[in-house]
Amino acid sequence: MLLEVRDLHVEFRTRDGVVHAVNGVTCGVDAGETLAVLGESGSGKSVTAQAVMGILDTPPGRICGGQVLFRGTDLLTLKEEERRRIRGAEMAMIFQDALSALNPVMTVGDQLGEMFVVHRGMSRKAARAKAVELMDRVRIPAAGQRVGDYPHQFSGGMRQRIMIAMALALEPALIIADEPTTALDVTVQAQVMDLLAELQHEYGMGLVLITHDLGVVADVADRIAVMYAGRIVESAPVHDIYKAPAHPYTRGLLDSIPRLDRKGRELYAIKGLPPNLLAVPPGCAFHPRCPLARDVCRTDVPPLYEVSGTRTSACHFWKECLDGRAGS
Repeated sequence: MLLEVRDLHVEFRTRDGVVHAVNGVTCGVDAGETLAVLGESGSGKSVTAQAVMGILDTPPGRICGGQVLFRGTDLLTLKEEERRRIRGAEMAMIFQDALSALNPVMTVGDQLGEMFVVHRGMSRKAARAKAVELMDRVRIPAAGQRVGDYPHQFSGGMRQRIMIAMALALEPALIIADEPTTALDVTVQAQVMDLLAELQHEYGMGLVLITHDLGVVADVADRIAVMYAGRIVESAPVHDIYKAPAHPYTRGLLDSIPRLDRKGRELYAIKGLPPNLLAVPPGCAFHPRCPLARDVCRTDVPPLYEVSGTRTSACHFWKECLDGRAGS
């Protein structure tokens, strides 16, 4: 397996107490495979990605358990200098807010070229030529003329393409895309996702796609991992989840998608709010919002039950959910 995360725990120490942001995440992705990580804001998706990449703000963040295996090597045991050599060259990340992620006082050509200067020892002139080549590759019009422009001179969709170009610069084996279509209109979203899929196929990369938009992942993901309160509550091949979810939270997310066959009906919403990670409720963290919740859910944390050889669910009553009895 290209990337394997085992029982990862991340916490943040704050004035109000310890925030348990990631609570035992286990997942993995192979070369050429797309893993979509879904969940509401605050579920731990981005923190998991930052821990994998080694860019977690420390302090206040701290990895307090688990392993992150990349091509069999536990990245958490490496020194920062060794992590830096892997970061960018072998694994890269696309951030959700391109305008914040890009340096506003450097031209996009200098930012793209810097990857080649630092990791490949190229001259500035050669690196600039590679920057133009990358901008062409991600279909930025008039790349040769625009290589000297600054991030604010590009549209949101074009900035996102520049972020993709930066991630692809050194042809890494793995890309983590954190909400890559946030704040883009539907047409540009589709263009960005099509571009990512095309480049992934061309380079044979593994892709971890972090999103809260189930509509985005339906056509691009191979597997889905659903997160809630810092934990993966369901993992399955994409078609299995859309056909019959095995966790009430997953079913709630699917039922909240607008559908043509429900025209005129009120859009479903999961009741309540995600838990405060300073004080996660006992038992199953989802039980205050769950239509299937019973006494055992309020006291016992559900393990990841094996639903089949390819899917798991952290629900005591996954069989009822699978049968469609989670009820929206």
